[in-house]
Amino acid sequence: MLGFQHFLCYICKEYVEDLAKIPKSFLQEADVTLIVIGQSSYHHIEPFCKLTGYSHEIYVDPEREIYKKLGMKRGEEIASSGKSPHIKSNILSGSIRSLWRAVTGPLFDFQGDPAQQGGTLILGPGNNIHFIHRDRNRLDHKPINSVLQLVGVKHVYFTSRPSVIHV
Repeated sequence: MLGFQHFLCYICKEYVEDLAKIPKSFLQEADVTLIVIGQSSYHHIEPFCKLTGYSHEIYVDPEREIYKKLGMKRGEEIASSGKSPHIKSNILSGSIRSLWRAVTGPLFDFQGDPAQQGGTLILGPGNNIHFIHRDRNRLDHKPINSVLQLVGVKHVYFTSRPSVIHV
């Protein structure tokens, strides 16, 4: 499960675009279900999925009850999170695109609390939590392949560039 800031966050959007690239067959082989939880109204799910290409499970928690129960932080720690392989935009262009989507979207709102941080969890079977990463700031998403490796899902190449294989 991945909880993220809000549907307009360009960093979250780009991260979910990479989650969308995970083949369903990879998840099925490992008996894993990928779930994204946003903190907005359900009205934003369909446009967000169309925008990102995300076709796995997605839910919303507008009151942020799940975030609170799991101890997800509000506010940002100033901590170096390193360069994420999933974030392609810089802060200026990403922020402008997010604001533009807010203004031109069919439902003008900011689609969640921008101060709410998300995180990554590996749950189950049952109520067992096997792994939890609570984001300290908006750039602190856990690299997707490191989480996939923990649950036995094959490595996914997220770059649009073809990989070079040395023989």
